[in-house]
Amino acid sequence: MARFHPFHAAAVLAVLGVAVFPLYWMFVTSLTPSDQLFADRPQLLPSLAQLPTYIDAWSGTSLRHWLFNSIIVAVGTTALSIVLAILPAYALSRMDFRGKLLFGFALFLTQMLPEAMLVVPLYDIFTKLSLLNTLLGLILANAAFTVPVVTWILKGAIDAVPYEIEEAARIDGCSRIGIVLAVVVPLIAPTLAAAAVIAFFHGWNEYVFAQTFISDDQWRTASVGLASFIGELSTPVHT
Repeated sequence: MARFHPFHAAAVLAVLGVAVFPLYWMFVTSLTPSDQLFADRPQLLPSLAQLPTYIDAWSGTSLRHWLFNSIIVAVGTTALSIVLAILPAYALSRMDFRGKLLFGFALFLTQMLPEAMLVVPLYDIFTKLSLLNTLLGLILANAAFTVPVVTWILKGAIDAVPYEIEEAARIDGCSRIGIVLAVVVPLIAPTLAAAAVIAFFHGWNEYVFAQTFISDDQWRTASVGLASFIGELSTPVHT
């Protein structure tokens, strides 16, 4: 077994430091008074006396509601994407049916359409279905983009599952749905988790649909709510 050299640990810590430093600097800057932001010597340590500003931002704005809405949208998008993608992924991997290649190619084509192109037709559909200003509408819109991606990710994982395991389950009397849920899904759990992470962050970071379909402040997501702060306050720049 290879030994872990101290040089390797130092290299890993250096890489982590480079990756984490922008987040640390953003935190320090957020706690730096305006008159010290552009000082000759940068302030490398956060000003703990300014920590109450975070409390003011949390209690004085709708940030907590926006974060809660984003969590609902992200979790809903993830759950709906996984549920809708499992059976199509299994069908593409294990079954032969007419139009299989066309169906798989159509899933790829959905990723070629930008969200901005679908805003107008989706807005019309959501208006008729009373889905505007609802988190359900955002979940459905986001899932429409994540389901094809999740389907192909899960399809690749199912391809690696030995078919003999399914045959053994079928001999024991397990139904097709039972095989998928009780045999295949546990075996592809790591890939399922990776696909869930992708769907979650898509639902969390999505901006175009959230900006277009939501007009009430109470239903905004964090991405739109935080963007609304731009221009509200300004930092004086001294040259």
